[in-house]
Amino acid sequence: MRLPGGRNGRGVRLVVATALVCAVTGLAAPGVAQAAEARPEPRDSAGSADSAPPGGLSGRPGPEARAGRSLEDVRQQIDRLYHEAEAATDAYNAARSATERQSREIVRIAKAVVAAQERMDRLKKRAGALARAQYRIGGLPDEAQLLLGRGGPEEFLRDANLARKGQQATKGLMTGLARTQKELDAYAKSASGQWRRLEENRERKAAARKRVEGRLKDARKLESELEREELERLRRMEAEEAREAQAKWLGSGVLEDIRGEASKRGGKAVAFATAQIGKDYVWGAEGPDTYDCSGLTSQAWRAAGRPIPRTSQEQWKQLPRIDIEDMRPGDLIIYHGDASHVGMYVGDGAIVHAPRPGRQVTLAGAGSMRILGVVRPDK
Repeated sequence: MRLPGGRNGRGVRLVVATALVCAVTGLAAPGVAQAAEARPEPRDSAGSADSAPPGGLSGRPGPEARAGRSLEDVRQQIDRLYHEAEAATDAYNAARSATERQSREIVRIAKAVVAAQERMDRLKKRAGALARAQYRIGGLPDEAQLLLGRGGPEEFLRDANLARKGQQATKGLMTGLARTQKELDAYAKSASGQWRRLEENRERKAAARKRVEGRLKDARKLESELEREELERLRRMEAEEAREAQAKWLGSGVLEDIRGEASKRGGKAVAFATAQIGKDYVWGAEGPDTYDCSGLTSQAWRAAGRPIPRTSQEQWKQLPRIDIEDMRPGDLIIYHGDASHVGMYVGDGAIVHAPRPGRQVTLAGAGSMRILGVVRPDK
């Protein structure tokens, strides 16, 4: 979808982009598309939303009333738990990637040790054979060998030349043995360090997994305590907040400056990412059937022929950063102060992303969350 550029097209851009985000918000919250369009109803004199009895629309006390909390308080707590789970997921993914790298390095070291040990065995055999040969002909001074030698001076000189070559070979053997032994010692030290780091990352991965599962369990428990009507209201509140943030972002005139065209690889990455729309979010997943946020973006760029870091935090740290006004489809938008979420810009003010557990890969407004910055994998 191309939108007209320039100031004359700004109004059209805003209208179309806002309409896109409203439609997308409906996709992200199944069953609430129409409700998301409604503005919050005025409160009655008692201050309760929708003129509903305290605690929920069903007429019996809801969990937020029993706990002395409003639905907004519950929503904020659920959002916080999911955010903490996403941050822990990034830590888990980082530890898992490090563990995989270290495992591969340990395998490489093991193969190198085998090759070095075989080289050491060959050198030792050659050194042993050389030592035995020198023992057989050694022990006599050069003058005695000259007098006793049957071939005369010519043979002696030839043998002396061979002896010098033998000495050089011996020196080369000893140097090779020392160098190979040094390699083996270095491999042993490196392997020891890799094993230690491997265990440390395994522990970090296990701790991160525990945090993720704990936060998700708490969030799901809070959601399970809500009535169906309360869940729908909660979805409407989420959609309204996202829509307001997107409208504010678009209202800044940002789309006037964003005209970049996708690169060849960027276009391939966008095509891959958008083809995953509708697939479930699963933390720690990187396809092909389920994804988390950075699993989606990393696999999309891998499919485009440009491998990038696995986690959103490493994508933010390692990839070239660009200004928002220079953004083009395929670029990655990093969200939140801790860089715990990432989406891929697809153009016209929208991203494709994997939101959180319980949701599916979807389109959303690029400004519907707090933007930390933008990175470009193929700069």
